[in-house]
Amino acid sequence: MISTKAKVTDTRKLAEGIFGLTLSTKAAIEAKSGQFIMVNTKSEAHLLGRPISICDIDKENESLSIVWRNVGYGTKELSTLKEGEEVDIIGPLGNGFPTDEELIKGKSITLLGGGIGAPPLYALAKELSSKGVKPVVILGYRSESAGLFLKDEFERTADVIIATDDGSAGVKGTVIDALKEHDVKSDIIMACGPMPMLKGIKNYAQEKGIDAYISLEERMACGVGACLGCVVKTTHKDHHSQVNNARICTEGPVFEAKEVEI
Repeated sequence: MISTKAKVTDTRKLAEGIFGLTLSTKAAIEAKSGQFIMVNTKSEAHLLGRPISICDIDKENESLSIVWRNVGYGTKELSTLKEGEEVDIIGPLGNGFPTDEELIKGKSITLLGGGIGAPPLYALAKELSSKGVKPVVILGYRSESAGLFLKDEFERTADVIIATDDGSAGVKGTVIDALKEHDVKSDIIMACGPMPMLKGIKNYAQEKGIDAYISLEERMACGVGACLGCVVKTTHKDHHSQVNNARICTEGPVFEAKEVEI
């Protein structure tokens, strides 16, 4: 983890309200799929950084890409940045997806991304593919007209299935509906998305006896585990608080689904 300035090398609008940046930063050297960075705004009235998942990692060229949905002042400010500008970041932070060879070798792996939960799965899909495991990726969107952002990028490295709320593209319904309709066989599921989706995946994995790893989203203040503002109940007792809580920013954001109460 480092606190540093990162230079903007590319900006893009991926869909309505969805934006991406590529940042030149040494934080890329240690970054793993599923981790995030805290990005600071320039406003003195907004002191807290914004946690944004890492979408892509280029260790050789020391760059990261991030993708987000505009939801407030901080993210809207990021969407106005231009190439050559700098931002203050802290990262990489958190615990990423498990990709150890002995865990993934010979396994059928399915990645489930709902909405803005899709971006952190892109680096994961690339990493798995580089290790000889081509995953099935199921992406859930509101509608085709709202934008199937990152679909083309995922298709370069994985087998992709689409689900939309209104049925305008792919399967009508959720990523779990698409998983069932296409009868996708999985040894391991890895997922990121809204909490109702993750609850459904946890239940599905328990029912089918599948190992599942889920990335949780939560409001964060510090991003480094000091404020205890982003906790989730778990089956393990935290050594810091002595209760069955884990900090999403440090012990997470990725957890084994059966270990968290959601």
